[in-house]
Amino acid sequence: MRGLTGMFLDTGKLQEIATYHALGIIRGVTTNPTILAKEGVRGGWPGIEERCRDIAKLVEPLPVSVEVTTDDPEGMLEQARMFVRWAPNINVKIPIHGVGGGTENLRLVHELETGHDIRVNVTAMMSAQQCLLAAMAGATYVSLFGGRVNNMGYNTCGEIRRLRALLDAFGSPAKIIVGSTREILNIVEWFEAGADIVTAVPQLLEGMLIHPYSKETVQQFLRDATKLEQAEERQQPQRISKPGPRVARVVA
Repeated sequence: MRGLTGMFLDTGKLQEIATYHALGIIRGVTTNPTILAKEGVRGGWPGIEERCRDIAKLVEPLPVSVEVTTDDPEGMLEQARMFVRWAPNINVKIPIHGVGGGTENLRLVHELETGHDIRVNVTAMMSAQQCLLAAMAGATYVSLFGGRVNNMGYNTCGEIRRLRALLDAFGSPAKIIVGSTREILNIVEWFEAGADIVTAVPQLLEGMLIHPYSKETVQQFLRDATKLEQAEERQQPQRISKPGPRVARVVA
């Protein structure tokens, strides 16, 4: 039976990562330039390197995905080789193709995996067919952007099931990541459909955990526990002091 890998936390904030890593419920971290910029990473490459090194150290040996910031194949190769020098648990996110399409990115994925022994997470994919090609090129991870697929009017679960069947039929070891998660429901239904990994922002994980009826139930338990304790205190027998032995009074 296929074993699930689990959830990757989609953030670049160290405090959020530390909080959820301490719970033992995440199996990796994903970042991208948009996330890092949004979360205040500054200082150019030194700032990016510092944040990525800190994340990788915090969760090691769990994998951390760091995305290239250029569309140029030579530039992506240079960045990929730089990223993996930062920490042994960093893998490299490469988009399935460039802004104009083309095959260059897929060739680079194959080169990185087979020629440089660098783990690649192929990203920005919207269909099972794209993910299949990335897997056949040798990618360790294939990332389907489930939220965007749903936004286009297609059912992500159908694409995941199709991809799962294809990878299993080919005997591919590639892990299916489904990201761009919009709703708490997505996490469970995408795992059910065959995803190995689902990425989620911290707010979605909190939503999975906290339930209003759980709060209400805990409050009821505590109220009833207080009543029991108070009743026990009222039933405790009062201790009555017994008089001591009489001492005879000697009159001189």
